Amino acid sequence: MINLVKRLLNYKYSEYLILLAILVFGFTLRLYKIESPIADWHSWRQADTASVTRNFVDQGINLLYPTYHDISSIQTGSYNPRGYRFVEFPLYNFIHAILTKSIPFLTLEVWGRLLSAIFACSSALFIFLIAKDLIDKKTGILAAFFFLFIPYNIYFSRVILPEPLAICLGLAAIWIFILFIKTEKYAYLYLSALVFALSMLVKPFTFFYSVALIYLLWKKYGFGKLLDNGKLLIRLSIAMSIALLPFFVWRIWVNQHPTGIPHFNWAFNGDKIRFRPAFWRWIFGERLGYLILGIWGIVPFIYGILKKPKNFFPHFFFLGGILYVITFATASVRHDYYQTFLIPAVSLILACGTIYFWESKEFNRIFSRLLLIFSILMMLGIGAYQVKEYYKINHPEIIAAGQALDQIAQRDDLVVASYNGDTAFLYQTKRFGWPVVEESFATLIKKGAKYFVSVNFTDPDVAYLSERYKTVKKTNTYIIIDLASPIKK
Repeated sequence: MINLVKRLLNYKYSEYLILLAILVFGFTLRLYKIESPIADWHSWRQADTASVTRNFVDQGINLLYPTYHDISSIQTGSYNPRGYRFVEFPLYNFIHAILTKSIPFLTLEVWGRLLSAIFACSSALFIFLIAKDLIDKKTGILAAFFFLFIPYNIYFSRVILPEPLAICLGLAAIWIFILFIKTEKYAYLYLSALVFALSMLVKPFTFFYSVALIYLLWKKYGFGKLLDNGKLLIRLSIAMSIALLPFFVWRIWVNQHPTGIPHFNWAFNGDKIRFRPAFWRWIFGERLGYLILGIWGIVPFIYGILKKPKNFFPHFFFLGGILYVITFATASVRHDYYQTFLIPAVSLILACGTIYFWESKEFNRIFSRLLLIFSILMMLGIGAYQVKEYYKINHPEIIAAGQALDQIAQRDDLVVASYNGDTAFLYQTKRFGWPVVEESFATLIKKGAKYFVSVNFTDPDVAYLSERYKTVKKTNTYIIIDLASPIKK
């Protein structure tokens, strides 16, 4: 049996067979609860993304005018009657809508999660290729494994969000750039810049992946030699323009429609948390140390940081991630999905540390290897224990209420789905409207509100409207009130 295992490992293409098994199993894990409605963890953000796709499906695809169902002023500060949603360039929604319309036997929600899972597996493939070229095959295999099996990333790479696509494109751009470094063919340089431009259009956070690219340039040429090579500098300037110009063009375009631009200044350091004790606790304690590495993953991670490798690419890649977290300090602390951009670098460092610890002769090999295996198992187990809560549907009543209203209301009716500003409830109604009562009901009715739906019977608005307007449907979990039918007294 042992000889058979050794023969398999020595097989010329064994790493690709192992990688294939990792990809298949990693994809399979992301099928868990794939049919769940958008009412799980971070449902409000997923609902906003899925809402854009639904409007593409229902109203036609218009990449220059993405819309979602929230017409309130909650997210943008201005009344948004057309529901404009000018955040990331809607490439993810474009692909999502095409698949939903072309293969309709799967729901929009299932297609969204499948799409993210496919991008996650593609990202793992690029991580393998990057590590294989820069370090070795074993590191590539392990890095792909960690990327696909860290429980935190299992969940956040099967959600309906554009992040998995942005990360996939960012990693693809890095790999193509490595091909340029190896061959010095400028076609690879320009292709890398184009793919990087797409990643930044989807999520500008991938800009920080450029720290790793700068390191690769420095390692290949050295800054002195680079500055003396005028031809290369010109080509690099062209590539930089290709990478950055589309993002700035998009920003110029969206700035023409301020009613559709959500508040974003808060994300940088809106609550002044950057470098305060709470910042270090949340980012390096709760998120990286506990949620992602499951405490025990710190063992191989630290060894990956301290090991003197053949290539410092993982270190500079992680440095770019740290700069990203520092830049978007408030958002990184408030929302755990912001750390998804760190996972590729974390996976590479874990892989380097695991191999170093496994092969180290400084400790008793039996005990050190047992400790390593125990650390990885504990990392995955503790992470899974935390993340399992993310899959739960804590408020199924918003789904039932949304389905009930969908059967009652006309397609163009506007709805007030009061849910403290959370758009997940509004999304379930499949209608444009308000996720919160932000003005008087007289004003909302003048703006076209036809129905009020709530799952909170202690809300004073429910009692107020029940006395004045006709209740269309009421159960023990939700109430639907017709705002166009006042009760005659």
